[in-house]
Amino acid sequence: MTHIDQIQVTKRDGRLEPIDLDKIHKVIEWAADGLDNVSVSQVELKSHIQFYDGIRTRDIHETIIKAAADLISEDTPDYQYLAARLAIFHLRKIAYNQFTPPHLYDQVSKLTAEGRYDEHILADYSLDEFNELNDYIDHWRDMNLAYAAVEQMAGKYLVQDRVTKTVYESPQFLYMLVGMCLFASYDKSERMTYVKRFYDATSQFKISLPTPIMSGVRTPSRQFSSCVLIECGDSLDSINATTSAIVRYVSQRAGIGVNAGRIRALGSPIRGGEAQHTGCIPFYKLFQTAVKCCSQGGVRGGAATLFYPLWHLEVESLLVLKNNRGVEDNRVRQMDYGVQLNKLLYTRLIKGQDICLFSPSDVPGLYDAFFEDQDEFERLYHQYEQDENIRKRHIPATELFSMMMQERASTGRIYIQNVDHCNTHSPFDPKVAPIRQSNLCMEIALPTSPLDNINDESGEIALCTLSAVNLGKVNDVSDIEEPAELIVRALDALLDYQDYPVKAAENGSRKRRTLGVGVINYAYYLAKNGTKYSEEAALGLTHKTFEALQFYLLKASNKLAKEKGACPAFADTTYSQGILPIDTYKADLDKVCQEPLHLDWEALREDIKTHGLRNSTLSALMPSETSSQIANATNGIEPPRGLVSIKASKDGILKQVVPDIGNLKGQYELLWQMPNNDGYLKLVAIMQKFIDQSISANTNYDPSRFEGSRVPMKVLLKDLLTAYKLGVKTLYYHNTRDGANDAQADMEDDGCAGGACKL
Repeated sequence: MTHIDQIQVTKRDGRLEPIDLDKIHKVIEWAADGLDNVSVSQVELKSHIQFYDGIRTRDIHETIIKAAADLISEDTPDYQYLAARLAIFHLRKIAYNQFTPPHLYDQVSKLTAEGRYDEHILADYSLDEFNELNDYIDHWRDMNLAYAAVEQMAGKYLVQDRVTKTVYESPQFLYMLVGMCLFASYDKSERMTYVKRFYDATSQFKISLPTPIMSGVRTPSRQFSSCVLIECGDSLDSINATTSAIVRYVSQRAGIGVNAGRIRALGSPIRGGEAQHTGCIPFYKLFQTAVKCCSQGGVRGGAATLFYPLWHLEVESLLVLKNNRGVEDNRVRQMDYGVQLNKLLYTRLIKGQDICLFSPSDVPGLYDAFFEDQDEFERLYHQYEQDENIRKRHIPATELFSMMMQERASTGRIYIQNVDHCNTHSPFDPKVAPIRQSNLCMEIALPTSPLDNINDESGEIALCTLSAVNLGKVNDVSDIEEPAELIVRALDALLDYQDYPVKAAENGSRKRRTLGVGVINYAYYLAKNGTKYSEEAALGLTHKTFEALQFYLLKASNKLAKEKGACPAFADTTYSQGILPIDTYKADLDKVCQEPLHLDWEALREDIKTHGLRNSTLSALMPSETSSQIANATNGIEPPRGLVSIKASKDGILKQVVPDIGNLKGQYELLWQMPNNDGYLKLVAIMQKFIDQSISANTNYDPSRFEGSRVPMKVLLKDLLTAYKLGVKTLYYHNTRDGANDAQADMEDDGCAGGACKL
C-alpha cells in the first residue's frame, strides 16, 4: 500500500508530481477560519484514506469537500460552511483557473462571445456602469452560502456545460447579472440604484428567486415563468393544441397545470352518434407523453398536474390513475392529479347523500357554472339530476370521497382544489375571468380558456412568475416592504423581458401581468419568534405577517401603476371595484383568529381604485424546495422533518441544517412532532385570508398514532372538511410517516418554481 506521502498526483496537463499535503492543509485551514467546532485534522484524516496513487487534482478537491460535508451534524453544523468554502474554492478554480473572480466586464465579454450570456447586457450597459457594478459586487458573500446551497447552485443555476459539468461563473455574478437584466429597461438615472438594491437583497438572501430565473436570466434563453396553466377544450383540435403547448413549455423549464375536465366521458356520441368517444384516459396518456418528452435542459424533469371535477362520469377510473395496481392500459402514473370540489359536493358528503356523475358534454352550462356561479351550478345540477333523458350515475358521496382520500393517502399526490373558494375569494370576477384550474404545485389560481390551435389568440394560457420573501431576515413586519417592492418591480419587468413560445400565453400574461410572491423560512420565523405551529401565539403572528406581505405587495404594484399604468385587464379584477382579499375570506376564520388588521387598508383601497394595480395578482405560497436551500432556509411554510434534513436531488444527497440551530434547537416544531393537522391548517387559512392566489399546503399523518397503525378515514375527511370550512383553496401533498429516518426528505420535486414550482 502506497504511503500518503508517496502518492503521485495527476495534474490537469497529465503530468505526475508528488502530493503536496501542506498545500491541502492550508486550504482546509483557510476554509475553517472563524468556524466553531470544526476540525481541520479530522477532515484531513477522512480525506487521506480515500487518496490513491495517480489521483487527479480535481478528485482531491472533491474528496476533501465530501469529507467535510460528511461531518455535518446537529452538534457540528459549521461543517456546512467549511464544505461550502472548499466547494467555492474548487468551483472558482474550474471557472476561472484561479480563486479571484475576473472583472465583471471581462466575465460578461468572455461568456457573451461564447454564446452563454445574452448579448443585450453588453449593449445596454456602459463600461463606466460595468466598473461601478464590479466595484459593488462582494464576492466574499459566496462564503455565506451553506454546502447544500453551493451544490444546488453548481448543479442547477450557474451557467455551465451540462455535459462536461464545467461551470463558467460563481454565485455573485449570477445575482448581479439577474438584476442587470431585469432592470435594464429602467431609466439610466435610476436603474443603477435598483440593480444594487436588488443585488443586495438577493445575494444576502432577503429575496429568494425561483429556478427558471436563477438558471435562465442572463442567458440567451428567455422564458422564466415558473408555472404554466393550460386549459383543454372538448375537441380534437383543442386536445392537439394543448399537447403542443405542453411540449413548448416543458422544454422551457416550466411546470405544467393541465385542465382536462371538459373532455367528454367514455361512450359519449361523436359526430351525432357516428362513433363513440374513447373517454379521458387515452388523451391523458397523450398529455403524459408530451410532459415527459423533454428533460428541461438538464435543470429538471418535466412534470404536470391534471385537473378534473369529482362529478365527472369517469371519476372512478380517473381517481385510480396513479395507483400501482392495474395495468398500463388503465393507468397514467407519471402525472399528478387535482380533483375539483365545491360546496354542493361537500354538502352531499355531510348529509350522507349521493353524488350524481355526468359527462360535461351531456349537461350544457354545468361545467362553466361549476366555476363561475355556484347558485347556477346548484340549479343546473338538480335539474339534470332529475332529467331522465340525461346519462348519469349515482354513487354515495361517502364512498366517492373515501375513494378519493384513499388514493390521496396511498399515492400522496392526488391533490384537492376547492373551486368555489378559488372564485369567490379571488382577485378575478368569476363572471368575466373564472378560475378553472391550478398548477403543478397547487398555489396558482388564474383564469384560462381553451385553445383551438397552437396559434389561437382567443384562448388563454396563464403564466405566473414567482419569487419569495425570506421571513428569516424579517425582524419587524415593516422589513417586508423593501423586498416586496424590489420583487414586484423585478418580476413585472421580467414579463416584458421574456419571450413567449405560445401567443395565447403572451396575450394573457401582458394583459394580466400576474405575479406570485411567497415566503421561505416560515418554520425558522416561528422558532425565532418563540412559537410553534401548534401554539396559539402562532396565529396572531402569522396574521400580522401575511397582512404585511399582501399589503406591501399591493402598495408596490399600485406605486408601479402610477408610474407605468395599470395592467390592461385590471377591469377583470375585483380590485378594480375596490374589493380586497380582506373583504372576501371565509368568515368562519374569525372564530379561529381574532387578530385585528394593523395597516391602513382603507387608504390603500382608495389608491387602488384611483390608480389601479400594475399586476392582477401579487401573492402565492409555493413549496420553494430548492430555492430555500440556496438561502439555507426552511422551505416555504413547511415544518422541517429534522434539525438536519437529508435533501435528495438528482445530483446526490445533501445535508441541510435548520437556521440558528445552536440557539433554537429546542424551539423548532418538527413535522412529526405536530400532534395533528389542526394547527397547521388554521395557519394556512390565516395566510389564505390575505394571499390572492393559493397555497401549496400539505396534510401529514403518522399511522403509528392510530389503532392498528392505520389512519382512519374519518380523520382524513375531518381534515378535508376543516380546510374547506376555513376557506383553504387547495391541498398539495399527503405525507405519511413511513418509519424511515425522519430527517430524510422526499426526493425533491422541483417541477414549477424555483424549483420551478418549487421555487
